[in-house]
Amino acid sequence: MANRRCLHTLARHSSAFFSKNHSSLHYLTIPTQQPLQTISTKFSLLSTNPCSARRDQWSQTCHFSSKTGNEDTEDENDDDDEEDYESTDDEGVSGPSTGVKREYTPEEKEAEAAAIGYKVVGPLERSDRVFKPYEPVFAVVEIGSHQFKVSNGDCIFTERLKFCDINEKIILNKVLMLGSSTQTIIGRPIVPDANVHAIVEEHALDAKVLIFKKKRRKNYRRTKGHRQELTKLRIIDVQGIEKPEIIEEPKTPKPPGKKQEKVAVTA
Repeated sequence: MANRRCLHTLARHSSAFFSKNHSSLHYLTIPTQQPLQTISTKFSLLSTNPCSARRDQWSQTCHFSSKTGNEDTEDENDDDDEEDYESTDDEGVSGPSTGVKREYTPEEKEAEAAAIGYKVVGPLERSDRVFKPYEPVFAVVEIGSHQFKVSNGDCIFTERLKFCDINEKIILNKVLMLGSSTQTIIGRPIVPDANVHAIVEEHALDAKVLIFKKKRRKNYRRTKGHRQELTKLRIIDVQGIEKPEIIEEPKTPKPPGKKQEKVAVTA
């Protein structure tokens, strides 16, 4: 019933419209005695897009936006070009469409590690002495964009170092300063023939840092968390400076003290 009512109303509006514009009746001729299905098919154009019936009356086409048809086609072509650009990736480089990680050659790994300030030696062996007695020597090393003052037996946390696993030996090449109780060596900017040996103990995550953004009176609030990836290094040796010998002073025995005799006090 509802469909019939809609069709009747459409027929009324169309008859009133074509009575005003007799010139547009040459391409739409509707017989009086036809089933409702044929009428609905012929008037579907008017129900869906009323602007299409007035194309002869108007000299220019109707658009529901400020762009013309040519601009729409240009935008679609631009979108297709952008999709093609994203899909094409360089060889060996991971892209957004492919989840393949980049594969580094040994030369690239060594060059990138040297730019950060370290060199991977290899896995730790059982014969290596990790825990050594303390030596009164310190060094200032640069790893990435950070500087650390280290000595034998210290543990430091740096940003995540690539190309090295747990229990591997590395050499820190960028030594800015060396010092001991007898001498001090300052580099310009790096001390030649000086290095610090370390062992990778752990890859961990730092504590979470909350990043909160807000704009007043704009209903804009964003909260995000970040945990920095860290690498724990244990310093085992500092080389490039003369290490003073540790002289152990003999312990002098304490003289036996006289015990005080307790005197009984009589009341």
